[in-house]
Amino acid sequence: MSKIKIPDNYQSVLDLIDTEVAIKMIKDTFERRLAEQLRLTRVSAPLFLLKNTGLNDNLSGTERPVSFNSYELNENDDIEIIHSLAKWKRDALYRYNFATKTGLYTDMNAIRRDEELDNIHSMYVDQWDWELAISEEDRTMEFFQQTVKKIYQVLLDIEFTMIRNYPQLGESILPEKITFIDSQDLENLYPDLTDKERERNIVKTYGAVCLTRIGDALASGKPHDNRAPDYDDWSMNGDILVYNRVLDDVLEISSMGIRVDAKALQEQLEKANATDRLELPYHQAVLHNTLPYSIGGGIGQSRICLLFLRKCHIGEVQASLWDNNTLTKCQEKGIKIL
Repeated sequence: MSKIKIPDNYQSVLDLIDTEVAIKMIKDTFERRLAEQLRLTRVSAPLFLLKNTGLNDNLSGTERPVSFNSYELNENDDIEIIHSLAKWKRDALYRYNFATKTGLYTDMNAIRRDEELDNIHSMYVDQWDWELAISEEDRTMEFFQQTVKKIYQVLLDIEFTMIRNYPQLGESILPEKITFIDSQDLENLYPDLTDKERERNIVKTYGAVCLTRIGDALASGKPHDNRAPDYDDWSMNGDILVYNRVLDDVLEISSMGIRVDAKALQEQLEKANATDRLELPYHQAVLHNTLPYSIGGGIGQSRICLLFLRKCHIGEVQASLWDNNTLTKCQEKGIKIL
């Protein structure tokens, strides 16, 4: 059963029609500003991929992709609905021959059948997936942080635009600057709390945080969060987390990172006991330095809309499917699900 919480006396600031108009304004404006900041070109993206290419995102490694076969293709080839385009984008940089410091973004739609439904999680995922070609010298935490700051500036611009057009949304939530903190430092700061409790505490303190170096084991013996071993370099990645005032909780807006080189790929697959993936075409391309060095990530479209429109449930800003418990509680509280 889904987990849903509705704040006391919650009422949507915008009605259904105004909400739909505002969603389009956010998405159109954000897409344009992101492309300008990072020098990105919009490209078309697939909804499904062949499993044997190794291009689909394995997420934490336990989620099951939706899969099917086609009579028009080899019936023995499994076709998977994407989880995200983390690896496909880097391959696309190579195929499109993007120059260094330019890249691509796409309007990504995915299905995650094993997602645990709650106020911010849905089976339907919509995000801007982006990837930027970089040089080997750019594979540094400093360059990663510079890129995070550019994306955060876009978030600030969007919030200002929405408040200007819809003053009833109230004052700004986001602070002027984003704070960076290493996942090990966060564990040291709150050693007795769970991962999510640590995130909530640090985000309530600073308003907006980029939590870095996610995936590798910490001093406690476990990672802050599970990350696929074959796209982000765990030493140069992070999540953009912001404080969601409506839910009084942390909201992850983006997961991003500098991508693995051959050395990091080998080491991380060994740690994940997943070296069998090394034979897949994508992984071979990384090992043989065929693919460009890159940085990339995903930015949640519905989550940004949830934040900036002061909504309490993601179903208020996207059309998905929900269990009866969610639908009943929302109906009782007068919450309009799209």
